[in-house]
Amino acid sequence: MIIAIIDYGVGNVKSIRNAFENQEAEVILTRERETILNADGLVLPGVGAFSHGMNNLNKYGLVEVIRDFVKTGKPLLGICLGMQMLLEESEEFGNSKGIGLIKGKVVKIPIKQSIQYKLPHVSWNEIQPKKIKWENTILDNIEEDSDMYFVHTFIAEPNNENEILSVTSYHNHVFCSSIKKENIYGCQFHPEKSSKKGLSIIKNFIKIVNR
Repeated sequence: MIIAIIDYGVGNVKSIRNAFENQEAEVILTRERETILNADGLVLPGVGAFSHGMNNLNKYGLVEVIRDFVKTGKPLLGICLGMQMLLEESEEFGNSKGIGLIKGKVVKIPIKQSIQYKLPHVSWNEIQPKKIKWENTILDNIEEDSDMYFVHTFIAEPNNENEILSVTSYHNHVFCSSIKKENIYGCQFHPEKSSKKGLSIIKNFIKIVNR
């Protein structure tokens, strides 16, 4: 079983790789089409601006590769910016087109900044269920209200609420913190930086890959 992590010059690849290897997964860092398509699972990491991430994916011809991988039915996990880019578009720094695997858009967290609440949202925060049961997903056996580590200013807004796996509240604004659509998963938070519970999410993804 091999999990490919997409190497496109954006993202905290080292910590994600270490987290998967900690769970005894065989990991390969790559941007090669055939290597990606032959992998059993795929991880799209990412930090920073949406447009920069998409520019790099397009630069290396990876958008179609990701779409083709998803068509195989094998599991894909997007992390932080990697999750956001799965949607159709983002309003960050103007309008940017995404990969389009999830219908919806990425918008700025709509809060008024204050001493207590600032952007970016950098903190541990709770995840809570929406409509999808967590059993047999990446959140299997994760307790409701578990704290995960977030670093972001923008949020994903899927059109279909049935694709929202968990939600999180920041300054009374409830936003999508993880998604599931068939074999596609995404986390707005960083499981690789979210202590034991975050590693459990990575372990769950490995289990899904192994099915």
